[in-house]
Amino acid sequence: MHTTLDKNAQISTSSQVHISARFGDDFGSADERARTRYRELSALYDAQTVRHLTQRGIDKGWTCLEVGGGGGSIASWLCARVGDQGGVLATDIDTRFLSALRFRNLGVRCHDIRTEGLPEHRFDLAHARLVLMHLSDREQALRRMVKAIKPGGWIVLEEFDDVSYLPNPTINPGEVSLKIRHAFQQVLTSKGVDLRYGRLLPQKLQEIGLVNIGAEASVSLWKSRSAGTRLLQVSCEDLREPIIRSGLISEEEFESDMKLVDERDFMMPSPMMWTVWGQAPEEKSISAPRLPIELPHAEAMLPTVLQAGDERCEDLAPIGK
Repeated sequence: MHTTLDKNAQISTSSQVHISARFGDDFGSADERARTRYRELSALYDAQTVRHLTQRGIDKGWTCLEVGGGGGSIASWLCARVGDQGGVLATDIDTRFLSALRFRNLGVRCHDIRTEGLPEHRFDLAHARLVLMHLSDREQALRRMVKAIKPGGWIVLEEFDDVSYLPNPTINPGEVSLKIRHAFQQVLTSKGVDLRYGRLLPQKLQEIGLVNIGAEASVSLWKSRSAGTRLLQVSCEDLREPIIRSGLISEEEFESDMKLVDERDFMMPSPMMWTVWGQAPEEKSISAPRLPIELPHAEAMLPTVLQAGDERCEDLAPIGK
């Protein structure tokens, strides 16, 4: 299953690429913290993301949709994997960091999956990581992604379940239950984030009508001064003000927990990462061979989205990973 890409109709790379903070409007926009967040997310999860995408059979010539391209590591891998015969469209609402990417088969658009449509039945693969759980209208965004894949195409989604597996010192005395993590979770929940969404995804895909649904959940141990604890620290720092305003933790307790994470013996279980995949049903009857579909320029694929540099795009709240 693949799409032949006309050499004269390759996805444009004239616009900037996106990056965004998928933890809501209160997350800071400081570039250094954002770089740290995406670097640690890449170190923690890129290997398993690539494994799951590979298992879906991705090959040269595929056309792929990356919603919430984050730091660009997965979009870059997709571009290399599908080659010049294929194409990758990466979307998000913040176009700050990925402008350095240069792939002939990459198109990037400033696009809000919460409110804006996608080209339907155009992609062999659609992927998002840590996107939907943070959206107020996540069900509509999910359906848009599903509609974007072709018959026989795959969707791969990765989302946290951050409530089913928590530190429990009564079971393992080495595990630390942080007050700051509890406050962090409560603040996110108050903003409409669904901290269980990863666990719900298999049923969601079944209800939509996808087939060959599968899922895998993983938990790792986050130790002091690791990618996981650095991710936790930068995420809490970005939400420092609303966390303290919540009254669930004092500023002194906040600082104490941030230091505790760096102590040599610190350890905690990570959030549970659910990877869920499903396939659009194949066309029931095919009267003629499927002809190669030319993938138009990204401008034509997303005619209603804001282009990078559009002042309206800068007003959108960041929701990227």
